[in-house]
Amino acid sequence: MDAGSEVELIAQLLITASMAIVLVLGVAHLVFTFRGPKLTPRDAALQKRMEQVSPVITSQTTMWRCWIGFNASHSQGLISFGLIYAYLALARPDVLLQSPFLLALGLVLIVAYLLLARAYWFSIPFTGVAISLIFYLAGLVVAYTTGQG
Repeated sequence: MDAGSEVELIAQLLITASMAIVLVLGVAHLVFTFRGPKLTPRDAALQKRMEQVSPVITSQTTMWRCWIGFNASHSQGLISFGLIYAYLALARPDVLLQSPFLLALGLVLIVAYLLLARAYWFSIPFTGVAISLIFYLAGLVVAYTTGQG
């Protein structure tokens, strides 16, 4: 393996590690959405009210069903992002590392998740996304400072 291939492999692995974290967070969130009490209110009466009250936009659902749907779709977004970018990093690094658009999009998404985690979530997802961002940035630095990107 020549030096250029080694550098590309390092960039691939850093980006893949970043996406593995995103993927684990998404899968854990999906499991917590449908199994166990982790995403239910501590106040049982609140959940009961959420099961009875509809949002203003429609009476065809309840706030509780919206809550489950929002959490599930959030998980799907994380899982899709993680899988697609990990796939590109491992199987098609030529596409990912040569595409400023895809690399910038990935960066924007991770930064957006970090900002959401800081503003609305709690320490575990914030820390996970921050570590993911560090790996992603390291992958970009390795790729671009060595002429691979």
